[in-house]
Amino acid sequence: MSKPKLALLLLSTALFAPALWAQNAKPADTADPQVVLHTSLGDITLELFPDKAPKSVANFLQYVHDGFYAGTVFHRAIPGYLVQGGLYTRELQPKRTHPAIASEADNGLTNLRGTVAVARGADPNSGTSQFFINLVDDRRLDFTGNQSGLTWGYAVFGKVVKGMDVVDKIAATPTHGIGPFTADVPNPLVVIEGAQVLGEAAPAAAASAAAPTKVP
Repeated sequence: MSKPKLALLLLSTALFAPALWAQNAKPADTADPQVVLHTSLGDITLELFPDKAPKSVANFLQYVHDGFYAGTVFHRAIPGYLVQGGLYTRELQPKRTHPAIASEADNGLTNLRGTVAVARGADPNSGTSQFFINLVDDRRLDFTGNQSGLTWGYAVFGKVVKGMDVVDKIAATPTHGIGPFTADVPNPLVVIEGAQVLGEAAPAAAASAAAPTKVP
């Protein structure tokens, strides 16, 4: 091949490469959504994984858009384990939730420190508004099979990308038993004052009241 032709080929390839890159690049509007929890101890930013946990993410975002989380508390804090919240009011009364969702614990994601998962009862498909944030790597909470609620594990649907220091502050808060709980309730209560999707306006707060969910 002559040098002029080779130069022309290299030039056309260079011009075409950006087009290929642009075609294969992830568009900005399809980036994983992020939600900021404004708490009484500071902000926690969560990145969600709709590609791995579409039902769990859609469910969580519905509660965020409803303004459901405003005024709820982290009612459970266990150092070296997790912090949990998203259902109870400051009076430790449960709010009324949407119907439960199917578990996505078999999505391949692991309960590592900083990950966010769906809290549920004994039934794997009983998750509603509650979530927990892992304080440590805890593979005991991962899916290992569909034989029972224990082997099903807990569905990870996001992770903390900013404010893990706030999560650690929640975990370090003194706890006691109060209301329907015999232990592990932060004292004073840590309140979620609001939650919003980054780039969106803060939703109006919602109200109302139903039943507890707990991670073993």
